[in-house]
Amino acid sequence: MQRRLLAGLLLFAPMLAHAQPAAQSSAASLVPLPASVRPEAGSFVLSASTRVCAGDKASRANAELLKAWLRQQQGWTPRDCGRAAADAADVILLEAGDEADAEEAYQLHVQPGRINLRGRAAGQFYGLQTLMQLVPVTRAPKLELPAQRIDDAPRFAYRGMHLDVGRHLFPVDFIKQLLDRMAHYKLNRFHWHLTDDQGWRIEIKRYPRLTEVGGQRRETDGDGKPYGGFYTQEEVREVVAYAAALHITVIPEIEMPGHALAALAAYPELGCTPGPFETGTTWGVFDDIFCPTEPTFTFLENVLDEVIPLFPAPYVHIGGDEAPKTRWKQSAAAQEVIRREGLKDEHELQSWFIRRMERFLHSRGKRLIGWDEILEGGLAPDATVMSWRGEAGGIAAARHGNDVIMSPTRCCYLDYGQGPKDTELWQKGGELPIEKVYAYDPVPVELEADKRHHILGVQANVWTERMPREEVVEYMVFPRLLALAEIAWTPQAQRDFDAFDRRLSGQYPRLAQAGIGFRIPAPWGLNDGMAVEQAHYTLDLRPRVPGSRIHYTLDGSVPTRASPQATGPVDVDVPADGTVTVRTLTITADGRESGIHRATLRNRRYKAAQAVPEDARTKGVSYRYYEGEFARFSEMDAATPVRSGSAQSFDWRGYGRHEHFGLRFEGWLQVPEDGVYRFRAQADDASALYIDDEAIVRNETYDQPVEGSVPLRRGWHRLRLDFYQRSGDIGLGLEWAKGDAPLKPLDAGRLRH
Repeated sequence: MQRRLLAGLLLFAPMLAHAQPAAQSSAASLVPLPASVRPEAGSFVLSASTRVCAGDKASRANAELLKAWLRQQQGWTPRDCGRAAADAADVILLEAGDEADAEEAYQLHVQPGRINLRGRAAGQFYGLQTLMQLVPVTRAPKLELPAQRIDDAPRFAYRGMHLDVGRHLFPVDFIKQLLDRMAHYKLNRFHWHLTDDQGWRIEIKRYPRLTEVGGQRRETDGDGKPYGGFYTQEEVREVVAYAAALHITVIPEIEMPGHALAALAAYPELGCTPGPFETGTTWGVFDDIFCPTEPTFTFLENVLDEVIPLFPAPYVHIGGDEAPKTRWKQSAAAQEVIRREGLKDEHELQSWFIRRMERFLHSRGKRLIGWDEILEGGLAPDATVMSWRGEAGGIAAARHGNDVIMSPTRCCYLDYGQGPKDTELWQKGGELPIEKVYAYDPVPVELEADKRHHILGVQANVWTERMPREEVVEYMVFPRLLALAEIAWTPQAQRDFDAFDRRLSGQYPRLAQAGIGFRIPAPWGLNDGMAVEQAHYTLDLRPRVPGSRIHYTLDGSVPTRASPQATGPVDVDVPADGTVTVRTLTITADGRESGIHRATLRNRRYKAAQAVPEDARTKGVSYRYYEGEFARFSEMDAATPVRSGSAQSFDWRGYGRHEHFGLRFEGWLQVPEDGVYRFRAQADDASALYIDDEAIVRNETYDQPVEGSVPLRRGWHRLRLDFYQRSGDIGLGLEWAKGDAPLKPLDAGRLRH
């Protein structure tokens, strides 16, 4: 295991064979950003003569890790330290922290002549990751590290990544590679989703059919090809031990009561109907779940009695999500439990189910984690809630006194696409760009200060329905996982996306060196633009991945390696009231190609205004209220309003529903002066904004703010804001500004109708 640990955590062979001077500071590319970095005068010269020294046992283990990395990265064999470390020059000295020090904190002091790294075992380990990022990627006889003092500790104790292996299975070596990257970016919790409808992936010796039957499926989403596999208990131990060496805790998830088709296919007597059941071959949520009978609880307890010894983690995740109550409503056995236990309904039955499993876990010295559906019907007293359907569940749990891990879909689900479908190499739904991930703060502003300590941290979730291969996982996870890592580690007040984006440029060579097939981002300078009665643009296109080249087209065609290369300013002329789409292809130094990225440049005329519209007599806006499970605005357009009236705000409250409804607001907006106006609509779930019947914002694919611009003449303009809500978190807001001024709320009270 030691050899594999070094090959992964400590990066692969250097990209360049020739030695190069490397005096340039790489401190500007640290991810996650440390809590405190103070530059000092001078630099430390790292070379083959540098000694790595340590005193205590934990420090010696970390010192050996660093020496192995220097051998692999630079080809050096660091000298033994001897006993002269305290006063010697040209030395890296690892010192144990005090018991009073925070477990994951460290102090790294780079000085001319020596480097001191102090901390407890985990803190030292994270300090090494920082030190490794200070060392340039390329080989050179001598490397200069700028003098600085770094004092660092994480913002959150729980910094996690989840991987679903129920839908698609991944080799142990690939999981180790992911663990390596997690550790390098200071993530410390690996949530291993081991069972689901489409596959049972962990060996349970007492129930061999779980893997013989439940670990196999007839086909995958209609492809006609059998699929299957599982991890032996020995392989699980191997992964857990490997993670522990990286200071990562592995948390298993065994789904219950829902997502149980694979288990029911193996042991149909655990269902509420006779079956037959089949391991899931398609995606979605299925009505057949575990029946709340004594044989089911015996089975689950026996399964957990084999799972628990494999995982030293204090937690076991039991799922608890997406458990339809259809079969329980029809089951005499389930209804008898409701009657016997004095429960109100099937939601309380699920709560009773979860509480029973929590008591069992407590008897084995473990605590329970569940998705936020475990709130339904009442929350188990010691359960930790993983809030995925927005933040509402997490807020409710924290107010109840339960611990919370935030992982809402709108900013933590890395199976969502990273850009528009036509620009991505792999995009199977949704859209979650890296800037949206980075913008997330796991502590909700509305949560009371005395409850915020219940927010343990944040987690990125990787669901693999549409990720059949390792390279797809790498593409979807990286670099967005680095944004999540900075959310989890860096103090909120110090986070800034533009600065992170610049630092990220220095991480791409490290990811490439580690063999990670990350998503290649769009070039800097490729942004949508709008000029008013101005035909000429000059673009400065620069690659975000160092050493890459950019090819582009302006004629609507897809760029190839034969297309013009952006080696300097790119001039673009746009006809009046026309557009030009700039498309780019980025090719990295090792020959990898990006998706086709694009930006639209516009040359607009001002929209004419009306003087004083006849129907602008009343303050506020008119509204129409709709009910229905809308998935597109076209469905709302075709519906008949339930009622209509006047409103003084765009607030969704007060219409009687929290899900499955829509609103249309209309009114006249008075624009104070000529200019290009920016509008940003924030909606959960969907929003569309029209000015004078032109769509400025239309967003019904994912929950995030979307901004649009339009040139407006002074006077009155017709505004329409459409909104619909499916379920989960809910919100609606509208902001505007002229030019580059800060956006401010646009309240309906400013309008007339």
